[in-house]
Amino acid sequence: MSLTSYHALTRAPEQGAPLIFAFHGTGGDEHQFFDLARRVRPDAGVVSLRGDVLEGGAARFFRRTGEGVYDMDDLAMRTARMGAFVAAHKDTHPGAPVYGFGYSNGANILASVVMERPDLFDRVGLLHPLIPWSPGPVDLTGRSVLITAGRQDPICPWPLSEALIDWANAQGAGVTTHIHEGGHELRPGEVEALSKLLSR
Repeated sequence: MSLTSYHALTRAPEQGAPLIFAFHGTGGDEHQFFDLARRVRPDAGVVSLRGDVLEGGAARFFRRTGEGVYDMDDLAMRTARMGAFVAAHKDTHPGAPVYGFGYSNGANILASVVMERPDLFDRVGLLHPLIPWSPGPVDLTGRSVLITAGRQDPICPWPLSEALIDWANAQGAGVTTHIHEGGHELRPGEVEALSKLLSR
């Protein structure tokens, strides 16, 4: 059943509040961002997932064969499964805006779902995503997308981050960015930008 496809911490939204999906980075779990989402939007519903792929004991949302080298067949399968999971929860709360954010591997699965199912999310926060393929066109008109990155990120090279920003703009999304001069670490400014995305 799609509603129970993933282990997740959940909370129902209050009337008129959004439903927020939170996706952890490699080695994280459902606890990594649950409290952050609750703190930013106390009235929101939250679905904070745990990835169901293990890499050396670290939870992820899809398989890879090396750093930045994805198993694209596995990604496609898990993207479809995640899309069905999100859609099932969305149907459970009709009328609630649906937001999502993820960090690193969590940002990657979220981005992949958005590329396949652009209808699912109203606002999306991609924190240090790495999309090493050329996504096709989708209609993101009216959607808000935040992309954050570090120019010296050894995991997510800046040219790929820049290419994703350009792609999102070309699809008609309302794009905001937060770029710092560091690496793969999450900085306070990124969390502040995410808070604005989820609360404005």
